[in-house]
Amino acid sequence: MASTAQRSKKKRSKTASKKKARSGKGSSHAARRAPAAKRSGNAYEKLTSELREIATLSSVLATISWDQEALMPAKGASLRADQIGLLSTMIHERSTSAQMGDMLRSAQRYATSNGDAKMKANIREAKRDYEKARKLPSDLVAELARSASLGMDAWKDARAESNFKKFLPWLTQSVELARQKADCYGVPRGGERYDALLDDYEPDMTAREVESIFTPLREQIVPLVSHVRRSKRKPDPKKIRIALPIEQQKQFVHEIAGAIGFDLEGGRIDESTHPFCEGVGPGDTRFTCRYTRHGWAEALLTAMHEAGHGIYEQGLPKHKLFGQPLAEAISLGIHESQSRMYENFIGRSQAFWEFALPVARKVFGAGSMRGVTPAHVYRAVNIVKPWWIRVESDECTYNLHIMLRFDLERAMVAGDLNPKDLPGAWNERMKSDFGLTVKDDRLGCLQDVHWSAGLIGYFPTYSLGNIYCAQFWEAMGKDIRGRDSKMARGDYDQILDWLRKNVHTKGRQYSAKDLCKRVTGKELSSAALVRHLKKKVADVYG
Repeated sequence: MASTAQRSKKKRSKTASKKKARSGKGSSHAARRAPAAKRSGNAYEKLTSELREIATLSSVLATISWDQEALMPAKGASLRADQIGLLSTMIHERSTSAQMGDMLRSAQRYATSNGDAKMKANIREAKRDYEKARKLPSDLVAELARSASLGMDAWKDARAESNFKKFLPWLTQSVELARQKADCYGVPRGGERYDALLDDYEPDMTAREVESIFTPLREQIVPLVSHVRRSKRKPDPKKIRIALPIEQQKQFVHEIAGAIGFDLEGGRIDESTHPFCEGVGPGDTRFTCRYTRHGWAEALLTAMHEAGHGIYEQGLPKHKLFGQPLAEAISLGIHESQSRMYENFIGRSQAFWEFALPVARKVFGAGSMRGVTPAHVYRAVNIVKPWWIRVESDECTYNLHIMLRFDLERAMVAGDLNPKDLPGAWNERMKSDFGLTVKDDRLGCLQDVHWSAGLIGYFPTYSLGNIYCAQFWEAMGKDIRGRDSKMARGDYDQILDWLRKNVHTKGRQYSAKDLCKRVTGKELSSAALVRHLKKKVADVYG
């Protein structure tokens, strides 16, 4: 996930920074600040100075939100909700103040005669954030933050007990608050409430556009899964189901994360129930992982997913431009494209395991990996098997999980699905799409953190990320000769350099769709992802 909730991800709105709706309750911090007129420099410098101070406040919010997931004692939930609420309101008030509006107008006038394309892009995006944030009243911002903080705690208990009724009041509240937020933003002409929520995560994308991209992808995935079921070739998962000490798994994760490009001196790796990444600020990017005795390979792939988010965060030009839109992620779809690239296109490739398996032997001991080859691991981590849990699913069926969630949350926001009926609707879709019977809600509609954290509109970005990723990977392959052989040798520098140049350093200079076209020369389409999946299935299943 890209912020504290899912990967945890990054809302572009300062009112709800990072993969969760974090915003809070009352204070009038803006009135106690030194007036902007005392700041030195031109109008643009004054604006960027103010944005940096707001980002510094947001980094405090990110830190305590990370702490809530990774370290906070259970009894601290109520105080943490108040802390998050108070900080969020301070950030919201400062981001939407009359002074901010004056700064934006002055900076815009300054840029007309003095600005370059990057300056103008910064002002354009800052103005967009400002105008959007001003549409949300402070009391709603506070309630969104408090509900998200307490709802996440309630979700953890309900999930552990597989008790949907215990979570239902929080889900109902989350959906109602999402509707209120959408109404404040304003429903686009000819659109729907869901569009306004989706825009927080994937700007300028609509539900209908997502549907038009997902539909042909679904039409290709279903027969691909059917082909797998008919295949006589069955990879052996037992080759990687080896019981290994958790502490050594953590060491393995650290070594691989560093090798693929995550700056361990500018980041840290911890544990949490739901893995996520938090880009706190310059020089501070954190992600979490989870471990099980037999899940060393799964833990590594989870860590590579989060490391992909972290590598993107570390590649954004925060040291020079912290607080400015050009130092922020374009969209959650682009953020997910980076995590999915490191998890799937790199981590599930045979070339990667030519490099990683010797590292595993060094960490775990050669005897623990006796008889295991890179080809064994490659086939085992690419088994296609319909499964209940999204984060444990293979590349093919994963997208079906996202489409299910997109359809259900869209229906709840529209009022076509009552939250109390979610388990039944979920279980029907799992039966029709996956052929699976959901045994309990822990394996069903309670498995994800997103709805408890108010992240409605987030889910589509996962599959959009897969689609962006596939197009980027094809474009990269034309620029980096012998990419597979380099990965097999443990050389990931050129991949990182290509991503830095083409994606990371762009910040929000372009929209996600524009960036895709600039980098690949093509409009966003699932065609490249389908080619990737078909090749993978052919390799593994014949």
